[in-house]
Amino acid sequence: MVLIRAKQVRAKVKILKEIIKEYKEQNPKKDRDYLAYEKSFKKRLKYAINNLEELINDSIKNLDYFSKNENKHSLPLAKRMRLILIKELSEKGNRKIANLLDLFSIVAGTDISYKTVERLYSDDKIILGLHNLFILALNKRGIKNIDVCGDATGYSLTISKHYSSYIQKLKDKAKEAKNTKKAFVYKFALMDLETKMYVCYGSSLISEKRAFDKAMQMLQNIDVKIDSIRLDRYYSFPCYVNQFKNSKVFIIPRKNVELANGFKWHETLKNFLLDTQNYLKEYFQRNNSESGWASDKKMFGWRVSQKREDRIDTSLFVRAVWHNLLLIYV
Repeated sequence: MVLIRAKQVRAKVKILKEIIKEYKEQNPKKDRDYLAYEKSFKKRLKYAINNLEELINDSIKNLDYFSKNENKHSLPLAKRMRLILIKELSEKGNRKIANLLDLFSIVAGTDISYKTVERLYSDDKIILGLHNLFILALNKRGIKNIDVCGDATGYSLTISKHYSSYIQKLKDKAKEAKNTKKAFVYKFALMDLETKMYVCYGSSLISEKRAFDKAMQMLQNIDVKIDSIRLDRYYSFPCYVNQFKNSKVFIIPRKNVELANGFKWHETLKNFLLDTQNYLKEYFQRNNSESGWASDKKMFGWRVSQKREDRIDTSLFVRAVWHNLLLIYV
């Protein structure tokens, strides 16, 4: 076993900017082929729409849940699920509307009030059905033993504030500040690197940490094994790394890093110190998370229109479900 010292890791972190600069020069970022992306998006969206009814029926066929309010619903569960998926998807963008004509026919002739639509976001049966639909999409791609990346983003709850420009002004500790909790909702997800699907998800009005914790709770309840994981500097603490004892973890250490925090933490820092270039190659696959968030926000916008906390969470979960549905048939 190779022993390392904290001062060695700190010294490497001090020159990390130069190392990263050299790495990026040797591994330039590839430009996206936007024409190919648009063609792929249109094809994937059409596949998802054409198979949506079958997928919804599969997700609720074994759903065993009793609610005393069941008889008060004017629409059956399958139709309520279709409605909330359609509503969230058609919220923004002419590009999507052009591809959604087939989808609108699914709920043609449905006469409902806006209150009925609002209540969809707090319908327990719909939330369970969405969870099953999320897992069904993962199963369709055979996701079991995977390499993942993880990151958080935020969605604005007001028109006047934009998350990406606002959050840059905050230090890590300010993400918990009280004056931001009503302006943004934080969302964290782990993404499978091969399929680009989300494997778990969490959101919070309070902090990125709470969103992460909710995602980890979800991860414990699904049949997926994490072989390796990449997280940004917000998670560069032993308490996060040690949660993934059976996975290879890639993080960027902080300047004041310490070693005395268990074997997993020591092993992660040793890999960073002794094989930095290959370590960075793995770590920078975390950029897939950022690309995923950018794609989602292009599709749904950067704002959530719901007001209640439970309905905000459902709105974001519907978007995560759509993200995965569009990647079933590729």
